[in-house]
Amino acid sequence: MSSCFNGGAGWPEPVVRVQAVSDSCGATIPERYVKAPSERPSSLGGGGGLNNIPVVDMSMPDGEETARAVAAACREWGFFQAVNHGVRPELLRRARAAWRGFFARPAEAREAYANSPATYEGYGSRLGTAKGGPLDWGDYYFLHLLPAALKSHDKWPTSSVPAGGGGLREATEEYAEEVVRLCRRVMRLLSRGLGLDDGRLQAAFGGVGGEGACLRVNFYPRCPQPELTLGVASHSDPGGMTMLLVDDHVRGLQVKNAGHWITVDPVLDAFIVNIGDQIQVLSNAVYKSVEHRVTVSAAEERLSLAFFYNPRSDLPLAPMPELVAPPARPALYPPMTFDEYREHIRRRGLSGKAQLQSQQMATAICGAPPAATASSSSSSSASSLAR
Repeated sequence: MSSCFNGGAGWPEPVVRVQAVSDSCGATIPERYVKAPSERPSSLGGGGGLNNIPVVDMSMPDGEETARAVAAACREWGFFQAVNHGVRPELLRRARAAWRGFFARPAEAREAYANSPATYEGYGSRLGTAKGGPLDWGDYYFLHLLPAALKSHDKWPTSSVPAGGGGLREATEEYAEEVVRLCRRVMRLLSRGLGLDDGRLQAAFGGVGGEGACLRVNFYPRCPQPELTLGVASHSDPGGMTMLLVDDHVRGLQVKNAGHWITVDPVLDAFIVNIGDQIQVLSNAVYKSVEHRVTVSAAEERLSLAFFYNPRSDLPLAPMPELVAPPARPALYPPMTFDEYREHIRRRGLSGKAQLQSQQMATAICGAPPAATASSSSSSSASSLAR
């Protein structure tokens, strides 16, 4: 059993790899993975029509039409699928194949990269550090990418050559560079959609080169009772924006809209883009971070690459002054750094939009917050959950 457990590394209890559970549990999943009835995949109605979140064609120049399409999707849904986005399809497939290769390695080889709650970087199977906390049906690999000071190749798996050629490290580096460029482009469109200068939202993130980025590769093994559990529990992303590359043939992502869970049908070679809590804060809730979750399959395993694009972690963030006009449009959130904001996830794991809602409630009770000011430090906490 030693290859299936990570008994140390600072976790409050032994960490069981879901891949190992999937291989050994038979027809019944352990109780720790069973969700409450209200949280199970069948608890609410679901959608299912093709392209049931907005699809935005990014092949056109960044004019008003593209900005309007992106802004409308982020106001109404908090999600859209970006097609013709400029990242080469062969690179998408190479990165996905490289990471499939990692999760296909023997358990002992994967365990060499086991993570800890100090940085979450490496091979993991849980988020929150609360003993006895809920568990999701999925393993992951987490990497820091930006700022460069946080990126350590010592935490990256050694390269393997998947079908199609190219090593894991090389594919991941190239993929990250391309996706950062796409994120910066979407930030310009989002800023324009708010009626602001193209670079305004980026400046609030710390400017070009001051932002954070990280990658979480999710692996969801087959599950004999998918109706009882989730690959990832319902949550909104705590950071700025997420670029999600999903499995090209297995659905799983569900987005909450008007009280119903909509199962997303991914477009081939598209990125699923969603707003995180920090852009909701900066936009004073013009753009919405939306709850989403991941279902699992009894028939097939599934892999996705979630690229998190975040503000500099030590900058106090609050609604941008241009979007605040009391009393009609008061500031809805108090200043808080991203490091401070995500601490609750490190302790408790995912919990819907509880943190953002508590921030808004506190502001309503205490009154409008003071204007945010930049920290004098340019360093970034190494104990981040999601840079």
